[in-house]
Amino acid sequence: MSRILAIDYGKKRSGVAVTDPLQLIAGGLTTVSTTELLAFIKQYVIKEPVERILVGLPKQMNNDASENMKRIEPFVNTLRKQLPTIPVTYVDERFTSVLAHRAMLDAGLKKKDRQNKALVDEISATIILQSYLETQKRMNI
Repeated sequence: MSRILAIDYGKKRSGVAVTDPLQLIAGGLTTVSTTELLAFIKQYVIKEPVERILVGLPKQMNNDASENMKRIEPFVNTLRKQLPTIPVTYVDERFTSVLAHRAMLDAGLKKKDRQNKALVDEISATIILQSYLETQKRMNI
């Protein structure tokens, strides 16, 4: 099987997470400068087979798209053009940052480590990926 890659797209940096080849476990991969994200993904898919790319869909509580969507949409369009054989899917990312901070607290990370925004982005991407995997699992039961 191939991996599934997830992106928590941000203005300055983006968190990246990936599954194992059997698509059972979601794990944080890295945080990349958003200006280098496309090149990073293109290099990654050369080294590892990727079945699908997930991109966090930023929505407000009233279901309207957030301000970051105006940056994400052009990126996704470019990604789809440059990697046409890999489907790109949006996944609701509401509360991922809150959940990431909670996970960091539960893991016992010190305050300084919890303020590491790159780590928050990577954990957020992992949460996006895990939520997708759980949804797929529920749909196949």
